[in-house]
Amino acid sequence: MANQPRFIVVIGASAGGLNALAELVQTLPTGLDVAYCIVLHLSRKGIGDFVVHRLSKSTAMECSMAINGTLIEAGHIYVAPPNQHLLVKSGKILLGSGPQENRFRPSIDVLFRSAAVAYTSNAIGIILSGMLDDGTSGMWAIKRSGGTCIVQDPNQAEYPDMPLSVVNNMDVDYVIELDETGPLIARITALDRGVPTSAPQDVVLESQIAEKTAVGIDDVEQIGDKSVFACPDCGGNLWTVKGDIINRYRCHIGHSYTERDLVVKQAETASTTLWVALRMMEERKHLLRKLEIEYSNKGYTSLSLDHLERKNEMEKHIDTLKIILSELQNHDTALLF
Repeated sequence: MANQPRFIVVIGASAGGLNALAELVQTLPTGLDVAYCIVLHLSRKGIGDFVVHRLSKSTAMECSMAINGTLIEAGHIYVAPPNQHLLVKSGKILLGSGPQENRFRPSIDVLFRSAAVAYTSNAIGIILSGMLDDGTSGMWAIKRSGGTCIVQDPNQAEYPDMPLSVVNNMDVDYVIELDETGPLIARITALDRGVPTSAPQDVVLESQIAEKTAVGIDDVEQIGDKSVFACPDCGGNLWTVKGDIINRYRCHIGHSYTERDLVVKQAETASTTLWVALRMMEERKHLLRKLEIEYSNKGYTSLSLDHLERKNEMEKHIDTLKIILSELQNHDTALLF
C-alpha cells in the first residue's frame, strides 16, 4: 500500500478526444504522488488496447487497461475497458457492468463521481473534447467534494461541447491549453489541500448505484423526484435527479441521461421503432400483392381488386413513413451539432 497515490486525476473525453489525450499525457511529469484514470467514449471493442498503445508512446509512465480489484498505484495511467464502467474505491480499481449513463458505458460521470467520493479534495477532474454535456454532472460532484476542476480550452477542442457545458454550468478552477496540463497538476499537488471534506450524500448514493448491476425504486427515490418521462431504454419511470447543476434523469434500473442526452436517446428509439414499422409494412405490401395475383389467377376479380386497393394504400403509407424517417434522421444529426 506504500505506493498508494495521494491524488487521483480523472480524465473524460469523447469525440476528438484521442488526439487530445495523447497530447495531454505527453505533458505529464513522472514522480508525482498521482494516479490517472481515463474514460474515452469509444464503443468499438478493440479500441481499448489501441488507446493504451497510443498513450504508452507519449509517456514514460506505465499505462494499462484497468483491471477489476487492482490496487491503484502512483505514476500509473489506467484506461477504462470497453463496455465496463470504471470506478475508484478504497484505493482499488472497480469495474462495473451497470446500465449505461448518457448512452455510454464506460461513463465519464460514473468515474468522476467515484473519484469525488473516494478522494474528495484530492480529486482532480479534467474534461476534454466531446459532444453534448457528458462529464458536467461528474465534474459538479468533484467541485462539491472540494476537488479541482479543469477543462480544455473550448477554442482548442476539436468538439467543444463538453468543455463548454462545464464552463457554462459552474465556476471551473482552470481553463487551459493541453500543453499546460502537466505543470498545472504539479502545482496543484504541491499545495496543502487542508483536511479532506466528505462528499455530499447524494453523490455518495449515486456512486453506490453505479457499482451495482441493477438498483431498485427505493434507491432512486432517495435522490430524485418522479418525472412525467419514461426511460427510452427500459420503459420505466424516470426520476429528476435533485441537487445537480444540470437537468438530469435516472430510472430505477440505473439508466441515466442529461436532458440533452434524453432528447437524443428518445429520437434514436423513435427512429428504431419506425424502421421496424416500415419493415412490417413492406412485408404486408408484398403479401397483399401476392394475394392479389393469386385471386386474379383464380378468377376472383372482386377479391383481387380489393387486395390491389389495400396494397396501393399501403404503398402510400410507406412513402409517408419514409419521408418521416428522413426528416427524423436529419433532426437527429442536428441534435448532435
